[in-house]
Amino acid sequence: MDDVVKELVDALPPGVVVTEEAALEKYRHDWTHDASAGTPRAAVRAETAAHVQETLRWAGRHGVGVVPRGAGTSLSGGSMAVDGCITLSLERMTAVEIDTAARVAVVEPGALNVDVKRAAAAENLWYPPDPSSFEICSIGGNVATNAGGLCCVKYGVTTDYVLGMDVVLADGTLVTLGGKRVKDVAGLSLLKLFVGSEGSLGIVTKAVLRLVPAQQPSSTVVATFPTVAAAAAAVVELGRTVRASMVELMDHASINVVEDFRPMGLDRDAGALLLVQSDAPGASRAEEVAAIVAACELSGAKDVIDTDDPEDGEMFVQARRVHFTALEPRGAVLPEDVGVPVPQLPELLAEIADIAERHGVEIPVVAHAGDGNTHPAIVYDATDPDSERRARLAFDDVMHAAIRLGGTITGEHGVGRLKAGCLEDQVGPDVMDLNRKVKAALDPQGILNPGSFV
Repeated sequence: MDDVVKELVDALPPGVVVTEEAALEKYRHDWTHDASAGTPRAAVRAETAAHVQETLRWAGRHGVGVVPRGAGTSLSGGSMAVDGCITLSLERMTAVEIDTAARVAVVEPGALNVDVKRAAAAENLWYPPDPSSFEICSIGGNVATNAGGLCCVKYGVTTDYVLGMDVVLADGTLVTLGGKRVKDVAGLSLLKLFVGSEGSLGIVTKAVLRLVPAQQPSSTVVATFPTVAAAAAAVVELGRTVRASMVELMDHASINVVEDFRPMGLDRDAGALLLVQSDAPGASRAEEVAAIVAACELSGAKDVIDTDDPEDGEMFVQARRVHFTALEPRGAVLPEDVGVPVPQLPELLAEIADIAERHGVEIPVVAHAGDGNTHPAIVYDATDPDSERRARLAFDDVMHAAIRLGGTITGEHGVGRLKAGCLEDQVGPDVMDLNRKVKAALDPQGILNPGSFV
């Protein structure tokens, strides 16, 4: 241990800082398992905001980069370690407090999304943001990437529920933004600036999250289509008439990935599957379900079923959620997160299929189709350099296809390190320069999450 790191060890309580190689291995990778992940000099497992402040003051004095980390479930390389940096883990900061009168949750960043949902549910309240990984992803990571999920087509994404936060800035200053107030327009909207900033502007040590009354029971419609184009057309048609609470798409390849991993009775011959839910109150739900069925049939569905049984509906939701886990036995995966305006969804899915064929790679696709956010997963053999080369070419082509269609390289996973090279292609040089100016103002030494998107 060098003297610089020893200074940090001595400044924090015993056990907060780890430097042993075996212990640091846990903090190197996120879910991308990218080979470019570095090895940190140490990992700080902060237990309080004061520990975060002390770490950043130390980092500023010595010019050491700091990579913030929650549960490590990032799919964009945003929490991968960087050689010579410090990994600052918030995993031990897990407190969740529910204020039922104000209808908010006051949450530390290491708390899991599912922990907030459970604590809210105990008070007959609901925290809607619903990433597929909600059982294992942290609130800090959700805020850092402005995570969305399956319910966001109707209920919005993380930023729609963040009312306040405590943030430690690069120089160790702790600032409080917002609070338990629903309305607050005093000063610039700094709260929104930090949501989605991927730890590049400051480190969130507390979040005040808006809660809503418990969700109404849902009815579920499952429709299979001969082609993914027909399913995408149904999504466009649905959006004209129904405000569904969930509109998820699985293409032919993703259906079979799930069935190979965990047989759930999905139609292996289907070109695509749409999973749509309505949680409208009372008789309105039946009307919405009828409209959903009609839209699917009008768009050429070959089979449509609907059910009011919550267990049946949840079975189909689990089939959708398990997709990413089901990919792991098939090889290495480059996970994508591209989105387009909903009317361009059919064209995007067609382009992804062409890219897969052109590069000779497998790209199963699932999508939060109701808001145009797709998750193509590029599968390759990590032991074969040519397979990896083709996969990375396909990865870039998918992002550029989304950009050409007026879309985005990331809808909810963040830019991280894997997509940093394509960000300027989407936003343009002027907006990229504006990003860099904001970064320089808040982090002049560039110590926060170095190598990420700004």
